[in-house]
Amino acid sequence: MADKKVAEQYYAPPPKLGKWEGFRTFLWNSETSQCLGRTGSSWAKILFFYVCFYAALVGFFAAMLAVFWQTLDMQMPKYQLDSSLIGSNPGLGFRPTPPEYQNVESSLIWYKASDNGNVGIWTKLIDDFLEPYTLEEDNRVDCSFDNPPPEGKVCKVPMTNWSPCVKENQYNFKKKSPCIFLKLNKIYNWVPDMYNTSTNLPEKMPDDLKEHIRGEEARGNKNTNVVWVSCSGENPADNEHIGAIQYIPRRGFPGYFFPYKNVDGYLPPVVAVYFEKPKTGVLINIECKAWARNIMYDRAERRGSVHFELMID
Repeated sequence: MADKKVAEQYYAPPPKLGKWEGFRTFLWNSETSQCLGRTGSSWAKILFFYVCFYAALVGFFAAMLAVFWQTLDMQMPKYQLDSSLIGSNPGLGFRPTPPEYQNVESSLIWYKASDNGNVGIWTKLIDDFLEPYTLEEDNRVDCSFDNPPPEGKVCKVPMTNWSPCVKENQYNFKKKSPCIFLKLNKIYNWVPDMYNTSTNLPEKMPDDLKEHIRGEEARGNKNTNVVWVSCSGENPADNEHIGAIQYIPRRGFPGYFFPYKNVDGYLPPVVAVYFEKPKTGVLINIECKAWARNIMYDRAERRGSVHFELMID
């Protein structure tokens, strides 16, 4: 009889508690010394387990990261040229690109020459792009075709004698004859195979560029060690509206800027394309190309060329 009473007492269900009283008991049960359903020793065991678990996890991740860093060279990419994702065909870029608040995929340069605020938006974009070129760097030296940069140095990009494509002139935007800046995208260790003679020039190269190369060749072969640039309208109507074009300071990117070796202070060369008298109030589709034997062209994918539209109100 006594054993039955003990069993009934042992298996008796816990007393029913109200919501608040049950919650308070869950937070701290004075009868069992439990906090949140666990005793002090139980909490110590589970905390010790997770400390060990996460310490091992962090240690494993750190070890794998250390092994990964050993495979990298911060100055030289592991995969270069054709074995890399970007390949060995540099693209051509232009500045200014439309402001961020416009469509980021747009390539339209559209401004009103009589609106100082509108002109200022575009010229400020060019100022920001050219600012690094105005800074003095100990690692930059003056270069020429006879004096390429020594090991560990890079060439300066001279910004003198660029008139009218200068900041003080608002890059001639105000005068409805804007200067658009071109640059060749950087590819590590890429060396251009240049058209440095007037023989065997490609059939599709513009005649005026062929004539320019012949003139530079007459001055000396070194003057033709250039990745040439040409700009024209994409369609016959665009060519009628585009007007005369000048290339400042020269019609291309000098060979002594190549190859790109990720040396501190390096800046890619730029060419200012000065549109002397483009027709106003008309949308002009413009395509610019970089010319070298190892630059392949694909208009659909914009390989070796760049497209933009110009419209001046």
